[in-house]
Amino acid sequence: MEDAAPTQPLATQPLTTQPLGATPVAATTPGSRPDAGAGVPERIGRYRVLRELGRGATSRVFLAEDEFHGRPVAIKAIRADAAPDTDLRRRYERVFMNEAALAGKLQHPHIVGIYDAVSTDDAQYLVMEYVPGRTLEHWASPESLLPVETVVEIVFKACVALDYAHRHGVIHCDIKPANLLLASGSDVKVSDFGAAFYASAEHTYLTGVGSPAYMSPEQVHEKQLNHQTDIFSLGIVFHQLLTGRLPFQASNRGSLLYQIANLEPLPVSQIRPELPAALDPILAKMLAKSREERYSDWLKIAGDIAEVFRHLTVPQQSVSDTEKFSALRALPLFVDFRDVELWELTRLSSWARHKAGSVIVAEGSTGGNFHVLTTGDARVTREGNVLELLRAGQVFGDILYFEDQAVVRTTAITAETPCTVMSVQSAAARQASDALQMLLSRAFIRVLVHRIEHRDRRLVAQAQAHGLGQTVLRR
Repeated sequence: MEDAAPTQPLATQPLTTQPLGATPVAATTPGSRPDAGAGVPERIGRYRVLRELGRGATSRVFLAEDEFHGRPVAIKAIRADAAPDTDLRRRYERVFMNEAALAGKLQHPHIVGIYDAVSTDDAQYLVMEYVPGRTLEHWASPESLLPVETVVEIVFKACVALDYAHRHGVIHCDIKPANLLLASGSDVKVSDFGAAFYASAEHTYLTGVGSPAYMSPEQVHEKQLNHQTDIFSLGIVFHQLLTGRLPFQASNRGSLLYQIANLEPLPVSQIRPELPAALDPILAKMLAKSREERYSDWLKIAGDIAEVFRHLTVPQQSVSDTEKFSALRALPLFVDFRDVELWELTRLSSWARHKAGSVIVAEGSTGGNFHVLTTGDARVTREGNVLELLRAGQVFGDILYFEDQAVVRTTAITAETPCTVMSVQSAAARQASDALQMLLSRAFIRVLVHRIEHRDRRLVAQAQAHGLGQTVLRR
């Protein structure tokens, strides 16, 4: 087998980042296809170009302004001089069409949005969400590793995002650090679906694509792919972010592909002894050669990762994004919420842990928050009298969601056991997306209806008991 890899498609070619201001602005025909020697066009279609972000063998990427929506966007434009060879040109255009087919279809907080796709005789370009930050390549070497808890949260969020893509019929097929953007903290964005298989697209899967070091055994053998190919590739990324090295390393392509198909990687805790041993079985199952032995459910991986995260050394009072999302997803109150709305809610909210006996909400205090008890039990009291016991998943202060101003609390909420509480400013919730507001309104109306029904049943029971007592007395 030849050591040299075949020419890679657009989706796998790295961009050479240009320094700010390094490329002069040149007046070109609006909407025309840029080539390697051209300066930065003033406009591409209806978008005002601000600067060049980078370039590859087949494309250039620009930061531009969407003046209609008032937002920055990234535009990936196919170069006019790219791949003059006819067969290769068709291959690049297939990669372009792969991404273009997804315009507006994958809307998730951890997937780079594709807003628009244009393909004419004069121009081919994609308009995408602009994500400031770096790719995970920057943190994939021993000298620049991220904290373990951050890596675990990144992989958790990537799992949830790729589960969303899978449920929409999309397999990425080229998961690698270069296609995972880190905006801030642990907020990751999956990008570059140029090599993806899209179930309802008119064209078939493009074979022979993907970055060799991150290929699954199925890709090595050019078998039919399913979402488990992405699970394997994300396992490689996970291993690399934890250790700073790839699980499979070789001096040539043939040897590398042999290792991927046949050899087991070292457990990460043997490479870095300070890593939790609980990560080893997760990675072993993500990197299983056989699909029958590999994870088949993205959310099962996310759940196993969340369990490991609970035991990592993090500040005791802090609540991670992983724990927040997992807690909300498990509660019946939020059963109708999509991932998009759950992530939005986690960003609107503040979270706190409370010891048993501590006051969560004081009677007589003024507030405008509603709260959800995500773990533990709490009691509701008025003037020292216990009115109700709250369990995990119950909401209190929800009536304030419908109020325009803060009100005086007439009851106190006290932790009966150690518990975790999510709090949301009602005013902030009313400024949330229409979808989140609608779902919150529905959820809280269901809660109010349930309370009324519960109160009515209790009144009927009390009346019956009272009537029975009077009958007994008369006898």
